Amino acid sequence: MASYQIRLFGDPVLTQRSSEVTDIDGKLVALAENMVLTMHDAHGLGLAAPQVGVAKRLFVYQLPDEDPVTIVNPVIAESRGEWEYEEGCLSIPGLFFPIVRPKEILLTGFDLQGNEISIEADEIEARCFQHELDHLDGRLLLSLLDKDQKKEAMRELRRRAESVGT
Repeated sequence: MASYQIRLFGDPVLTQRSSEVTDIDGKLVALAENMVLTMHDAHGLGLAAPQVGVAKRLFVYQLPDEDPVTIVNPVIAESRGEWEYEEGCLSIPGLFFPIVRPKEILLTGFDLQGNEISIEADEIEARCFQHELDHLDGRLLLSLLDKDQKKEAMRELRRRAESVGT
C-alpha cells in the first residue's frame, strides 16, 4: 500500500461535488486503506476522497485511541447546537480559523462491507464529519470564513505561492 499526495488549494477536484459510490468493491477498499495511510502520514484526523484526487463520496477518519473508519455516501441526517473551534485543513496546510458549526450531528452512510451505519457525534467528531462532507460537496474551509478572514487567508496563500515560485 502507498500513500497518496494530498491535493492542495487551487486543485479543481477540491471544488467539484463528488459522485455517489455505487459499488463497494476491492478497488474502493484499497482506496480507503491508502487514504488512511495518507491521513496518518499527514497527521490528520480525517481525509475525504477528493483530497487525494478521487471525486467519490467517501471519507476516512480516526479518533485518538480508536481504529480508522471509512464512511461511504455519508449524509448528515440531523444537527443541533453550535460550537466554535479552531479548524484547519490538510488541503490548506498551516492555516487555522475559528469556525462555528453544529455541536451535535447524526451521520448516516455505509461501511466498507455495505452495511448501513448511523453515528451520533458531537464536538470534534461532529466537526470532522462536517468538514469531510464539505469536501465531498466541493467546499473548502475558506468558504466558511467571513470577508476579512478570507481576504487574509488568500493573502497568505498568495504569499506562499510566490515564495515557492522564487
